Amino acid sequence: MSVEEQPDHPQPPAGGDQVPGTQDDRKGDGEAAEAADHPQPAWAARRDLVNHTPRTMGFGDGSQIDGGVFGGTNYGIGGGTFSGDILLGKTEIIYQFGTSASLHASGEIARSTLEELSARFVPACTDFEALVDRLRDEHVLVLSGPYYAGRRTAALVLLHRVGAHPVRAISRDTTPGQLTAGLGGGEARGGRTGHVLCDLITEPGRPLREADLLAARKELDENAYLVITVGPTALLEDVPVVSWQAPLPGDVLTAHLGMLVTEDDAAELLSLPAVTAFLARSHQPREVADFARLLARYAAGEVDAAGLRDFSLATLEDQVQEWFEDDGTVLHLREKAFLVALAAFDEGPYALTAELSDLLYVFLQETENRARFPTVPVFGTHIGKRLQLARARRFEDEEATEWGPVRQVKAAFLDERASLVLLRETWTGLPSARPALVRWLRQLAEDGRPFVRTRAASTVAVLAHTDLPSAMALIIEPWASSSLYRHRLVAVNALTLTHFLGTPNVPRILDAWCESDESALRWVAIRAHGLMGPERPSEALAALRAAARHQAEQSDPDGDLAGQLAEAVELLLLSSAADDVLAELLRTLHDDRPAMELALGGFLSACRRTEQDERHGQPLVLAWFARASAARTPAATGIGELWRTALGSRGHTRDALEVLRRWVLSADHDTATEWALAALLPSLVTTSSECRRIGHLLRTMPGEDGTDPPPVAGRLLAVLPHLR
Repeated sequence: MSVEEQPDHPQPPAGGDQVPGTQDDRKGDGEAAEAADHPQPAWAARRDLVNHTPRTMGFGDGSQIDGGVFGGTNYGIGGGTFSGDILLGKTEIIYQFGTSASLHASGEIARSTLEELSARFVPACTDFEALVDRLRDEHVLVLSGPYYAGRRTAALVLLHRVGAHPVRAISRDTTPGQLTAGLGGGEARGGRTGHVLCDLITEPGRPLREADLLAARKELDENAYLVITVGPTALLEDVPVVSWQAPLPGDVLTAHLGMLVTEDDAAELLSLPAVTAFLARSHQPREVADFARLLARYAAGEVDAAGLRDFSLATLEDQVQEWFEDDGTVLHLREKAFLVALAAFDEGPYALTAELSDLLYVFLQETENRARFPTVPVFGTHIGKRLQLARARRFEDEEATEWGPVRQVKAAFLDERASLVLLRETWTGLPSARPALVRWLRQLAEDGRPFVRTRAASTVAVLAHTDLPSAMALIIEPWASSSLYRHRLVAVNALTLTHFLGTPNVPRILDAWCESDESALRWVAIRAHGLMGPERPSEALAALRAAARHQAEQSDPDGDLAGQLAEAVELLLLSSAADDVLAELLRTLHDDRPAMELALGGFLSACRRTEQDERHGQPLVLAWFARASAARTPAATGIGELWRTALGSRGHTRDALEVLRRWVLSADHDTATEWALAALLPSLVTTSSECRRIGHLLRTMPGEDGTDPPPVAGRLLAVLPHLR
């Protein structure tokens, strides 16, 4: 049921986490969701985390965030806001960002300004002179294009090229119906007069119509000209427009540098690595112009290399601040919600991002005015215009799903740092948005799509890195304490990604939770240690052993937690720190019963995993043994020792034999698996009882269809030393 179809439902309480709907609907949905709740296996959950974590976090590939967004020091920048001058390094640099006061003011533009703009102007099209001729003939032109693409500069240069002077700026508050007011010819000074109206405001019921342009053209005499610029969302009716795109940043930088430094200095500056990195970020013309002035100061020794390096991030922060400070004339609240959603789902499917941004929009509307019923327009801004506003791109790519890769239309910020900066600014710079954002994230944790739940976790990780106490209290702890497994899993992922962002104290939180009396918190801590443990295997295993001992001491132990402990060790054994984990497990294997159960349970769980999770794929632990044997590392001996212990343990013998049977069946389909298993089996037979146990399995195990033992079983029997 849509929001518009529910006019009489009571308002949900502030800070709630339900989508607007009737009480019965919410109750029914909650009961159905709870009935369907079950723990996702740790291995599958890790796969989803790797597949769906944002590019900026790089979980699973060893990459870390840098570039100053989180990894560096941003002097003078707090919470994404600017206060006074920005100090970068030891040099004071005054950045003048944003829309200047003169941009929309009415009045005459100085001739020197027009001449300077014309000298540095870089046309975005090769037929700019044709536009000049068109303005001479038609006297009125409308330039349409993305914001901050240089439309105002192009308009002024057009007027300058037709010889207009003076050029008067018309207030942007002028409505389409008021265009004729104040328009006049050039007779006052005996020359040509130009008029420019930048970012004309149009509204539903007040579009710019062809009749408005005809009236303006009639008002202008043969020596007067008018250029109007409009954004991508302007409402137009039968109005011929000139499509304007931003010129290439490199061309703009070269043109501006040519006016500021010598030709030799310009060539040297353009070859700097900081310049190459800056131009790769798809910066706006106004930002490129500011960077050119900064380069000139660098050449004069007034700015150091750190100033050049940090300038790009500073401009991005300023852009994000502009988006949220906008009064709604450029970015509607719905588009601001879309920006936040795009930050959460960067490089994700566009349709999904748009769908869930509308949910956030509903929550934001309720925050702004709870007396007004929230509504969502069914038909909104076109995808192309919407992504222009967001400085984002549209592309097609494959999306990983549980059924395999699926090709989808996706959206991503042009600057990959934008999502991190935008989320940080939303959380710390706009605290009034927190209630709606928290409700939204809680709702995302309920979603049935792994991609959505993973991105909810990654979003919370960014918020927690910015303000850990608030994120813990408002979002992570309620998830971690929940009776629902899906909530706890999102908490696990959020804490894991928070740690990988470099946030301090997360391991301390998990270590404390491992011995908590609250089983839900222990569940979360155990899962998270399995994901974070590869970078601190000894500490992670120590925490897991403490949790196992705490579990064993309970009068009514939680069987689910025992399984989670085994799955956490499984993840560690199949991680990049496998050799260190194995050595630590062997060192403490015989310390006590909980330590042995933890090691054997985790080892057998890991032995069940195969390449690409294929039914007959090579077992991952067996492939590890083969590599270790070839390299003659201690891991080969350690794997054999754990196998012998598991086969001889009364509580694990049956499971161990079943895993070994699966390995034999896999060997029947793959020669490499057969050779690796043939190398392993002799190390598992050190006593006659061990020989009888494995020999009996190979002689009596059924084939896949319940038939006689597979042929490979007979060949493997031949390698057992006591049966030759």
